[in-house]
Amino acid sequence: MKTPLYLLLLAAGISATSQLSNIAELLASLKQMHQLAAEHIPNLRMETPDNINDANCVSTIFEGTEQLKTNPAMKKFSVFFQKLEGLKQSFTPRQPKGGQCETERKTATIFIEKLMTFIRKALKNTKAES
Repeated sequence: MKTPLYLLLLAAGISATSQLSNIAELLASLKQMHQLAAEHIPNLRMETPDNINDANCVSTIFEGTEQLKTNPAMKKFSVFFQKLEGLKQSFTPRQPKGGQCETERKTATIFIEKLMTFIRKALKNTKAES
């Protein structure tokens, strides 16, 4: 009886560690993307949530990442976008509050900074749940 429980806990631990590793890789890629955006697409303006902690803004964040994904300067980050897509469900709140997301058109670098904050917050929530 103890063995199946132990294996279940071991599998859950491995899954959580893998997700934390993916988030750390996302953050490292975002730092590189930030530099590239500053150099190659300084005039790109994107809808950026005013409040990154607003559950209603999660879809706006992922719409912005889709815009980045289609930009030719960001082609080398295809693995980043695949990993982010794989973690999308864990970042999406179970029950959004049903309001509007306040946004403003800002540069891609500011959007990426907000995205880093969003992912760091998700990382803290993941660690707290473990």
